[in-house]
Amino acid sequence: MSPLAHIVALPVRAYRLLLSPWIGHGCRFQPTCSAYALEALEMHGALRGGWLTTRRICRCHPWGGDGYDPVPPARQKHDG
Repeated sequence: MSPLAHIVALPVRAYRLLLSPWIGHGCRFQPTCSAYALEALEMHGALRGGWLTTRRICRCHPWGGDGYDPVPPARQKHDG
């Protein structure tokens, strides 16, 4: 994980440590939004991972769907 991604992941880790035990486990997606955020930051870095996380959180509402929603794979770099 890049240094910037570590910084962006701090609020997610704080949420998991401090708020998640009080709120409970009611996430409609699998993996949970916080797990998704950490995985997206690990795979894609701070900018794209942050963007994917923001999109995922914006889908977390009563009409946003549910179910299995994995982090998309990293883009392939084309050498041609």
